Amino acid sequence: MAKRFEDDWKPQTRLVHGGTLRSPFGETSEALFLTQGFVYETAEAAEARFKGEEPGFIYSRYANPTVDMFEQRMCALEGAEDARATSSGMAAVAAALLCSLKAGDHVVSARALFGSCRWIIDTLMPRYGIETTLVDGTDLKAWEGAVRRNTKLFFLESPTNPTLEVCDIAGIAGLADSIGARVVVDNVFATPLLQKPLELGAHVVVYSATKHIDGQGRCLGGIVLSDKAWIDENLHDYFRHTGPSLSPFNAWTLLKGLETLPVRVRQQMESAARVADYLAEHPKIARVIYPGRPDHPQADLVKRQMKGGSTLVCLDLKGGKQAAFAFSNALRIIRISNNLGDAKSLITHPATTTHKNLSEEARAEAGIHQGTLRLSLGLEDTGDLIADLDQALSKV
Repeated sequence: MAKRFEDDWKPQTRLVHGGTLRSPFGETSEALFLTQGFVYETAEAAEARFKGEEPGFIYSRYANPTVDMFEQRMCALEGAEDARATSSGMAAVAAALLCSLKAGDHVVSARALFGSCRWIIDTLMPRYGIETTLVDGTDLKAWEGAVRRNTKLFFLESPTNPTLEVCDIAGIAGLADSIGARVVVDNVFATPLLQKPLELGAHVVVYSATKHIDGQGRCLGGIVLSDKAWIDENLHDYFRHTGPSLSPFNAWTLLKGLETLPVRVRQQMESAARVADYLAEHPKIARVIYPGRPDHPQADLVKRQMKGGSTLVCLDLKGGKQAAFAFSNALRIIRISNNLGDAKSLITHPATTTHKNLSEEARAEAGIHQGTLRLSLGLEDTGDLIADLDQALSKV
């Protein structure tokens, strides 16, 4: 294939111009196509479109011009051949995991997962005869030890939610390749700017576009990215017939979010690093986990695998739940919310919110305690955020 001039574009340029499809009106901003269906000049043209012999759109549940622009722009950023945008991040996770599995298959997953992802692994898959094994995602030997003859898929988050563990994606992908399995990586905490799972050997990448990609608390969305063959053979029919499609309006909103993604992530990451350093020195904080710090448990791996730390900080307060609640309630700028990656700084108590359905033992295995808090840094002045944290800690 001949090289295209846009192949030389840097990420910031791709996030503004990638995948743009203009109508005959020549609009500057991407057009919003709010339509369920499309018309054909003739019955023969409709037949050809459905047979795949003629290019074009059929129905917005399958594909839509605005959604297609979002998918193409994400492909350009991620370095993927193809993608399908979904109605939410969990729709993307479910589609990526289930579209290629059947009863009798075996899945190995890191145990440190978002609560809904754990539900799919622990509860949903076994209902349909899919065997699952949970491992310490940071231990490559644990992945190797969990492999069975029927292992078809590995699943992980890196960094993990909420404790920011980092898994060796290249090592896990190499193991998967050796047994003919696929690796699905939820890359939402790193964003495609700080980590490239496909370049590290992963086969499928998923995002909750609700988080950094939108980044301003406006809408839900998700996306699954991979090579075209896997999309065509596994995801295409699942997606087409089960209908987890992204609305055109949300796709348009996410396109606007992508334009400012580098600016937002850079500022949020700088704030997170400064806040992590401040918290690490505070006497009321028992533990701080941040991928950009040298005391992170996988600091060497972070340097090899990521281009930056994160926009999030995990912390444990001395005094458990009572201290965590008192601290959260005393914050004035930082708001309590279970979202992340937003322009507004947000804090949540995972044990009673995002991971409340896990058993106490499962939470302990994942490093989630009653004093654990997940802090997502926004775009406010960093000095103001540290002052807010300081005054709230004084009231614990």
